[in-house]
Amino acid sequence: MPIPDDKETLGLFEPLMVSEGASTRPALNDLALELAEKSAGFRSSLPDSIAAALADLVRSMNCYYSNLIEGHDTHPIDIERAMRNDYSADPKKRNLQLEAKAHVAVQKWIDDGGMTDPPTAPASVIELHRRFCELLPPELLFVENPKTGERIPVVPGELRSRYVDVGRHIAISPGAVPRFLERMHKAYSLPGRIEPILAAACAHHRLLWVHPFLDGNGRVARLMSYAMLRQALDTRGLWSVARGLARQEAAYKEHLAACDGPRRGDRDGRGTISEAALASFAGFFLRTCIDQVEFMAGLMRPERLRDRILIWCEEEMRAGALPPKSDTVLKAALYQGKLDRGEIEGILGASERTARRVTSALLEAGALSSSTSRAPLMLAFPAKHAGRWMPGLFPDQVS
Repeated sequence: MPIPDDKETLGLFEPLMVSEGASTRPALNDLALELAEKSAGFRSSLPDSIAAALADLVRSMNCYYSNLIEGHDTHPIDIERAMRNDYSADPKKRNLQLEAKAHVAVQKWIDDGGMTDPPTAPASVIELHRRFCELLPPELLFVENPKTGERIPVVPGELRSRYVDVGRHIAISPGAVPRFLERMHKAYSLPGRIEPILAAACAHHRLLWVHPFLDGNGRVARLMSYAMLRQALDTRGLWSVARGLARQEAAYKEHLAACDGPRRGDRDGRGTISEAALASFAGFFLRTCIDQVEFMAGLMRPERLRDRILIWCEEEMRAGALPPKSDTVLKAALYQGKLDRGEIEGILGASERTARRVTSALLEAGALSSSTSRAPLMLAFPAKHAGRWMPGLFPDQVS
């Protein structure tokens, strides 16, 4: 069957950026610069070894909050279990664990430099969808037509071939999707310091407006914005806007819906839909990013982080969960970032056997990690300890 194309003009989703002459633009420029400065300051404050460990935890955090926006609650502890192939016996929980594992895998692909084209390139948008959906269980690869009850399969990486309604927004015809994606990519391929940051906010809504896939558009939009900000700000995956958006879910969705609305008179830009609403969403998005950078910077303040981790370690030693002198090794890891295994005996002033016992206990507890049995020991940030080590990162798991 031919894919229907109503020949919509590209002007339907203009403006794609808040124009330089808009009264709201100076304030947005200031927010973009503030975000760039705070993100750079946070990034430079962390040793490389601690930054790498934090990025692993942020992937689980980002996944948790992005899925929460979609109504799927899979706690980061359960996400970490899924990464170890430890799944719930409950089929629904297991499917959500697989969904979370898929999200983490896609973000790691981004973090590892797997995205060769710019994040807004149609090929990148399609690849995000393909990589996410191909790892989902079959039960999650369907959408239901609310009018007919028909169950429609979602094909990984396939642009939709049907008409869709999203709330009050009637999306463009399926045949128009490729040319609207091309127009987006062209509009958001911007040089400079401010424009790429502002583009991450504006592109977020415009991709959702196009609604290129039958399902998964919200996650793809958030992953695309994550990749855009990572590229524009060199975030190294140390923070994510998803936590802030999920904590303000109602406002987030209200802003997105407002951006679908028509131009509000002669002073509301020159496009078909509202520039003022787009500017309002961009401001909300950038302020949310700034708030998340500040939150993470506060959590990772070295002296406070050390105190929280060492207090936890002392309590574990008193309870017999960790052997004596575990805090000595953990303190060294906190100050040095990584430890060669041969250093442990000297740090402890004890025998090789004692050093092995302490090392094994800290690895088992998840406080340290190592890529192999001989590789250096690195500080780790497991989700199961986040409530104590980094309070507020995500809610405590309810048993």
